[in-house]
Amino acid sequence: MRIALTQLNPTIGALSQNAEKVKKYVKSASKKDAELVVFTELSLSGYPPKDLMLYESFLDRERELIVNEIAPLSGGSGPKILIGAAHRSGSKLYNGALLLEEGRIKSIHLKTLLPNFDVFDEERYFTRCIDRRVEMIGDLPTAITVCEDIWNDHDYFPEPLYDIDPLVSLFGQGARLLLNLSASPYHLGKHKLREDMLPFLAKKYNSAVIYLNQVGGNDDLVFDGSSLVYNQHGELLYRASALEEELFFVDSEDLYKPAVKVVPPDRDDIGTVLQVLRLGLKDYVTKTGFKKVVLGLSGGIDSAVVAALAAEAIGRENVLGVMMPSPYSSAHSVEDAVALADNLGIGHRLISIEKPFQSFIELLNDSKRPVQDLAEENLQARLRSNILMNISNREGYMVLATGNKSELAVGYSTLYGDMSGGLAPIADLPKMMVYDLAWHINEVNRREVIPERTITKPPSAELRPEQKDEDSLPPYHILDPILYHYIEENLSAADITARGYGEETVKKVIRLVDMSEFKRRQAATGLRVTTSSFGIGRRMPIARGFE
Repeated sequence: MRIALTQLNPTIGALSQNAEKVKKYVKSASKKDAELVVFTELSLSGYPPKDLMLYESFLDRERELIVNEIAPLSGGSGPKILIGAAHRSGSKLYNGALLLEEGRIKSIHLKTLLPNFDVFDEERYFTRCIDRRVEMIGDLPTAITVCEDIWNDHDYFPEPLYDIDPLVSLFGQGARLLLNLSASPYHLGKHKLREDMLPFLAKKYNSAVIYLNQVGGNDDLVFDGSSLVYNQHGELLYRASALEEELFFVDSEDLYKPAVKVVPPDRDDIGTVLQVLRLGLKDYVTKTGFKKVVLGLSGGIDSAVVAALAAEAIGRENVLGVMMPSPYSSAHSVEDAVALADNLGIGHRLISIEKPFQSFIELLNDSKRPVQDLAEENLQARLRSNILMNISNREGYMVLATGNKSELAVGYSTLYGDMSGGLAPIADLPKMMVYDLAWHINEVNRREVIPERTITKPPSAELRPEQKDEDSLPPYHILDPILYHYIEENLSAADITARGYGEETVKKVIRLVDMSEFKRRQAATGLRVTTSSFGIGRRMPIARGFE
């Protein structure tokens, strides 16, 4: 049997648009003699559909498209179609895989394990199914599974999350092929985990494995695709494109042949992060209906990296950088910002905030002179935000926030100021990773895209004379590891101190993180890169007493 596998990039909730993509790929696969066309988890709704699953009209429309427009493509000489979709049975809703054959729904395979951790919230919508059965795909008894159902092997995971492993039942029924429809978002380390676990399952069950993953950016999550096909010996037969839609084919008899060559592990490094952020930014901007973006160019590394990402993601002609110097801005800040804009070929404007800042000083200070306190620092950031939002409202640009994870973690940012925007592309990148990304951007372009001085000069918000980040924070090479231990590993102050960090420094950092929760709750959406990003993946109370 010739199987077509479609690594799809859906838009959340765009049922008709996604259905058109599905139909296009079915027709393309049919022309290449595919007998079965497979799509990813929740193909029509996109993943994660969140509270769209609570609307009866949404579910009705999805079912209507499947029954009236997609299933008929499997009639006559058309190929069978396996598609991820919601399924209602009475008052219960399931996350399922529907096998379409001869113009109708032939069988339904429902998800058992519903993730309810990190960025996942499936128990809010779906019911757990315990009925599992093997499906004949050609002459192959096949275990059709949906995403999480393959992620609970009790021999592979030392502490499995669920009491049931659906694969035990399916392979107990004689399955010889494991077919998984997935929507598995990217984070650093995900590639390595997949390419270790999937061959383990292949060898354990002496089964070929087809893992088909969604691709594309959906809000804060980026799905990397990177679908995988293994033979029963755990040898990699095919790896699909990373971060691109792809239609690829596999013949069922080839699933049990030796690999033609040894394929090295997939890369998952700073270059991968660059590609993930680029796709996430592009999809967020375009899927929300925007065509162009605006951001403040400070001459610093964060705004430089965001500008470079945007220029590559949506085209330099669609990016506008605005320099907004204050009385405390250094001369090199504007120079470096202009050099960056010229290197990228993006549009740029210079709008000084000195006059409006002085007007506020005269309005708010009895002395009519600056006192250089925190309020005045934040005032400058909010003036800049007003300028960017004015451009956005008047000219149709989406505002990009440029803060990094280290700043957001400790609150070294201004609410309604530099935190404002439609998207914060590097909000999940620790500061030291931002430096790595800047050097990498220059390396892959084989030229100085980001001016070297922007990368090497001491970071500063330039909101008061001679200000440096290290006046308020530990050096980033110390701050970032402490934040990693606290936010991603959930270690206590004592545990972090035991790893060699100063006790007072650790306590200060943790106090800053805890005090800044209210800011992060109102921050722009950020793109997930690490295992514990701010937002839906980290749910902390604001008004709390635990320290």
